[in-house]
Amino acid sequence: MLILSLASFSSVMITILYVLLALFVLLIMITIHEFGHYIIGKKLGFKINEFSIGFGKAIFKKTLKSGELFSIRIVPLGGYCAFAGEDEEDSDPKAFNNQKPWKRLLVQFGGVLFNFLSAIIFAFILLIGFGYDIRTVDSVSETHIQQMTALGKDTLQEGDIIRKVGDTEETAIKVSFIEGNMFNQLVQNYKVGDEFVFIVERNGELVTLNLTKYANPDDASDEVGMLGIGLGYYKYSFLEALIYCVPVACVMAWQILVFLFQLFTFSVDWSSIGGPITTIGVMAEYTQLNIMNLFIFLPFISVNLAMFNLLPFPSLDGSRMLFTTIEWIRGKPVNRKIEGWIHFAGICVLFAFIIFIDFYNLIT
Repeated sequence: MLILSLASFSSVMITILYVLLALFVLLIMITIHEFGHYIIGKKLGFKINEFSIGFGKAIFKKTLKSGELFSIRIVPLGGYCAFAGEDEEDSDPKAFNNQKPWKRLLVQFGGVLFNFLSAIIFAFILLIGFGYDIRTVDSVSETHIQQMTALGKDTLQEGDIIRKVGDTEETAIKVSFIEGNMFNQLVQNYKVGDEFVFIVERNGELVTLNLTKYANPDDASDEVGMLGIGLGYYKYSFLEALIYCVPVACVMAWQILVFLFQLFTFSVDWSSIGGPITTIGVMAEYTQLNIMNLFIFLPFISVNLAMFNLLPFPSLDGSRMLFTTIEWIRGKPVNRKIEGWIHFAGICVLFAFIIFIDFYNLIT
């Protein structure tokens, strides 16, 4: 009984640690976003009142030599960079609304830019450190060799890099996240008894293998439908990761834009989205299964924050950029009070929706 209690306690503590790790990662992403606003505003001569990590009551404050307040606040689910004169009138020429529209647009776009740049960096780390889409053969059992030989089929070998999957050599599809062809999706097209082709890179040469799927399709550990095959991920070289990290981040951004379009056209279920609590829960769950999942989440969350903030919804960067663009075209701003109320209403609606969707996900 004591052993079971200790095991349960250990399991709970591990889960809590992963939740804290997920919370920390999300906070880092938000801080990167706000730092984008901060650093561009700083470089362009904007007056900054405060840079805050988190919301709510301050647990740490420090006034910098420049007069800016740096604070860490008790609710670690956000942050902000408070510019002087952003939501109120201010006679200081360095105040936000007294700056030229093009400068304000750059500052407003800064958060999105830094999130996207961080997504590229995280994609590079993912590709070079873990791999993502291309699979390698890490182990081959005698059982596999014997059964393939009995069927008169080719056998995979340790070190094979699976480059293409298909019905025939001519129709085989390249394994590539950028081209929308993930390995698992390609092999799931085949049922037990189906014949298919792997084109693998072996010792620097491409080799075509004729294989048959015969394993239990309900065995989640058997990815290729051939018992005795252990798969890993191909780790990109430094140069390869450098070349592909930008396209990978761009494809992730495109996928999120498509998802947002489907969401607002009711093509997907709204229950498939979540707020910070849901995100932290999912990250903790999948990271606990495999640390690699954390490094998959990093570029995806970064790009997600970038694309979401580009939406022209009141209070988001996209909306603020829209108002600034209108001012630039008109030669005069929309009534500041009206704009302020619009953003305030937007943030209220946004927070209400996030709370609702997180609560809905928790109870369902």
